[in-house]
Amino acid sequence: MSISLRIKRVDYLIGVTVFGSMLLVWLVLIGLDAMIQFVRQLGFIGRNGYTLSNAIFYVVVTIPRRMYEMFSFAALIGGLLGLGGLASTGELTALRAAGMSRLRIAVSAVGVVALLVVGVVIMGETIGPWGDQQAQALELRLRSNGSLGMTSSGLWARDGDRIINAKNSTLRTINDHPYVQLIDVRVFTLTPDGQQLARFDQANTAEQVGKEWVLDNVRSSTIDDTGVHSQTAASERWDSKLDPEVLQQSLIQPQYLSMRDLEHIIDYKHKNGENTRPYETPLWSRILYPLNVLVLVLCAMPFAFGALRSGGLGKRIFMGMIIAISWYFVQKAIVSFGTVYGIPPVAANVLPALILIGVAWFYFRKNA
Repeated sequence: MSISLRIKRVDYLIGVTVFGSMLLVWLVLIGLDAMIQFVRQLGFIGRNGYTLSNAIFYVVVTIPRRMYEMFSFAALIGGLLGLGGLASTGELTALRAAGMSRLRIAVSAVGVVALLVVGVVIMGETIGPWGDQQAQALELRLRSNGSLGMTSSGLWARDGDRIINAKNSTLRTINDHPYVQLIDVRVFTLTPDGQQLARFDQANTAEQVGKEWVLDNVRSSTIDDTGVHSQTAASERWDSKLDPEVLQQSLIQPQYLSMRDLEHIIDYKHKNGENTRPYETPLWSRILYPLNVLVLVLCAMPFAFGALRSGGLGKRIFMGMIIAISWYFVQKAIVSFGTVYGIPPVAANVLPALILIGVAWFYFRKNA
């Protein structure tokens, strides 16, 4: 089962056909998803100064992430539409009669996806996470009535006469209950008139314990007429009115973080002996994203040679949606199974791709 990878004129025919179908499907999926989210955002207009322009901004900045998420479905359905169209007109039969193997035709279609997936991955690691951070900051201001905000320097909050900054934040699970943990915390306490700094606290973490907050590894500095006085403590109770539920809603879901951010959080949790699996699973999912997309499209191509040779556009779209949705749930089930039974995240995430590669190898070897 050997193939020639030299690009021929027929590759351009297959590539242009698949690209056109894939682009159309991609735009439709993104448009539907964005419209649903826009309708949801309209329900918040009028709350805490939330306007129509805010709703439009929220949808626009999250479009790169939606493009990243929808690309695998668009590539699968678009590939089936493109090759299915060539099959229905007899062009695939002509290519087969000219000596072009099924695998060679499938590789031509997958090649287009491979070129696009590079740009999609770059977008998913740069613009996508940035847009989600902007959207999350907007939603945080809405839910907190303006007392909380997110910037490039982390979380900022106003708590009475104190201004709080946390460089990062995560969730810890204790006895199946999620708790917010703020990382690299700085607390600026102002004088009653709000004109000067009276105290400065810096801590490694601020952790929600029950209904209280505890600062870990704290260095405190108080400022008065005699100068600056500093002291340190291993831990210190923190009387704060920060709402943990609002903070939990402010946390960006791990699957929306970039690989760099996920690696930073995993490294921090490793050093502190905490569970890293909730972040390792999405990290490996991102690392293996290009492989999963390519093998999924490759395994779907045989339907263009058989089941989709006859039938109209509706049949090809329906078949593509069934395959995409089925594989989505199968992949999630395999990863969840790995989480429950303690399988390493890298193995749980690579297993679906290996299954697809095995299926593709079996089919194309049998139908060489």
